[in-house]
Amino acid sequence: MDLVVKRVGDGWQARYGDKAWKAAVGRGGIRAEKVEGDGVSPIGCWPIRKVFYRADKLDAAPVSVFETVAIDAQDGWCDAPDHRDYNRQVRLPFDASHEEMWRADGLYDIVVVLGQNDDPVVPGAGSAIFLHVASENYGPTAGCAALTLEDLREFLAMARPGTRLCFTG
Repeated sequence: MDLVVKRVGDGWQARYGDKAWKAAVGRGGIRAEKVEGDGVSPIGCWPIRKVFYRADKLDAAPVSVFETVAIDAQDGWCDAPDHRDYNRQVRLPFDASHEEMWRADGLYDIVVVLGQNDDPVVPGAGSAIFLHVASENYGPTAGCAALTLEDLREFLAMARPGTRLCFTG
């Protein structure tokens, strides 16, 4: 069974079986064409690769069947299309463009890494497409999907091996 993220009315919803949660997606909506920096959540079904979490901010690791790893202040994600580590986890300091995984705003207190543009990696086809914690009022993401911290924990506890996140148009 997959987590399906789609438009419902004037908002976004993530559904897993009979359970549905309000969600946020990229500021460019959900579209088939994805390029680095466009703010689009890419149509398709993406496998869950790994779960990262902030052990210093959460009382316990998320319950999950997926590999779950605590992150630290030196964790980053390369978003430089011309770098050999594009769309991969990196250690900071890092000389190319990257996202810092250790964020003060809480959005990455839990980060679910999705297998979008990783097998193989295509330069410029999008990086760091995650499922993470939603901002207040479900503001748009840079291309990820987002749920509240509580909803994200609930989804991870329900998910089974082979679960994917599917952005549908």
